[in-house]
Amino acid sequence: MRQAVFDDRGSRVRWTETPGADPARVYVHGLGSVSAVYHAHVAARPELAGRRSLFVDLPGHGISDRPEDFGYTLEEHADALAAVLDAAQVTGGELVAHSMGGSVAIVLAHRRPDLVARLVLTEANLDAAPPLTAGSADIASFTEEEFLDGGYARVLDRVGPMWAATMRLADPRALHRSAVALRRGSEPVMRELLAGLRTVDRVYLQGELSGVLDGADALEGAGVRVVTVPGAGHNIMFDDADAFVGAVAATA
Repeated sequence: MRQAVFDDRGSRVRWTETPGADPARVYVHGLGSVSAVYHAHVAARPELAGRRSLFVDLPGHGISDRPEDFGYTLEEHADALAAVLDAAQVTGGELVAHSMGGSVAIVLAHRRPDLVARLVLTEANLDAAPPLTAGSADIASFTEEEFLDGGYARVLDRVGPMWAATMRLADPRALHRSAVALRRGSEPVMRELLAGLRTVDRVYLQGELSGVLDGADALEGAGVRVVTVPGAGHNIMFDDADAFVGAVAATA
């Protein structure tokens, strides 16, 4: 386990990594998740093995610190992720990022283009105010005070055992602020930032069961390769690991 300071109070963001060749692959989890849980099984596959791999837990999640006075905005998460890459001496990395982690990765690539050469995004949030079926909607429907006073427990009861297993490792305050910030989006919004990253190799994975990706034609026109994975939902790395690995390997 390694760590880097991400704020002026000495809070630390942490990650685990495996050695290998550069450019490094940096795996980033979604809201209420943990990077190694969602990605270690695919990083170990023969098609992806041999590359240096970092499994980063964003602030407030997993093994990273969870300061009460941190904002947990997309920009602040991106800056914390930049602190990881700077400390790990990663430049021109390949970010493999899921859901909210994909949004953070897009913001990072915009803010620190020296750190990112490739983005492989799995159902990343691209727009503000996503549909009410999005996982962030339930969390953000509470005020912060309500969420801390019973809302967190109620959400854990209804998200299902898989997501609850990692969500219970997230700090409730950090989880709520991250959800609210995700629904607010970045400025400019993530979709616009992604389209503008012309020097970055960009792949967007969409699960067929999640429906058609809004604006896919425009993204492809901007150079983003959109891949729809048949029979998969939001967690493509679990639903079809072969297709997921193939898409990541194809960017190498």
